[in-house]
Amino acid sequence: MEGFFAHNAYGFRFTGEHQNKVVGLNSIGYELQQEHSYQWNGLTRNENNIFIFQYTLKGQGAIRIKNKTYTLNVGDAFFVQVPSDHNYYLPQPSNEWEFLYFTVFGEEASRLFNQITKNHGHIFTLPLHSEPIKHIFKTLETIETTGITNSYIGSIAAYSFIMKCVEYFEYGLKRPNDYPISIVKATQFIEKNYKQDITLEDIVEISKLSKYHFTRQFKKYVNETPINYLTNIRINNALPYLSQNNVTIDWIAQEVGFRSTNYFSKVFKKKIGISSSKYRKDTTMMSVNKIFTD
Repeated sequence: MEGFFAHNAYGFRFTGEHQNKVVGLNSIGYELQQEHSYQWNGLTRNENNIFIFQYTLKGQGAIRIKNKTYTLNVGDAFFVQVPSDHNYYLPQPSNEWEFLYFTVFGEEASRLFNQITKNHGHIFTLPLHSEPIKHIFKTLETIETTGITNSYIGSIAAYSFIMKCVEYFEYGLKRPNDYPISIVKATQFIEKNYKQDITLEDIVEISKLSKYHFTRQFKKYVNETPINYLTNIRINNALPYLSQNNVTIDWIAQEVGFRSTNYFSKVFKKKIGISSSKYRKDTTMMSVNKIFTD
């Protein structure tokens, strides 16, 4: 993320058969919904043969897929096709749902969507700093600065997004059940003790491996270093607190394991792309829908 964005929605209606053959960009948005009338039914909406990825930033949403209903908390996403039997909405217990969405179409989009959902289902949990989410923010930045002015630029953005999803789910996402016991113990230790002032040596000791062997194994299975994993856990746990105005950033930094507020702010900006104070700032919902055509 390279900026702070207003809530907005963008639609794209470009000519060019290559979009249908490969991947086209249909729409992208950053929205805050606070009305319980908000809902989309995958069998009744007017769009056809599009694929919707939606990611929760704040609050809580819900989606019914066939006969099963899922609660969507911070970090949860869904990927569905229109038309299909689903309905997503702001549920009654929730007073807001802030999210990103990215919708694509095309034959290659269909193939890759089926590949992802066949192997990983329709519901996912992704960190805010994961490549698919970072790409959505990057595309929003492009729209709000230089713009997406033709179908080729739109297709590049759309194809890049879905390939980042494939890369993340197929290669970047390792399942804990596949980890060696030493790595399982290490990740569990980090997740349980991230609030404490733990070091790499503390984590290595839990694994019962040598430092060299452990760090190589951890990177192999988790796809990041132990300290980076710890940092990401801390940042992700800081996000819900930033939506609460009754706690200070100093308190949040200490609560999630940072001993220095300045260091927390530096790491947050590096990981998320904006400062923690900007992230927590509420913005007014904009009822604007911009359509780009050629």
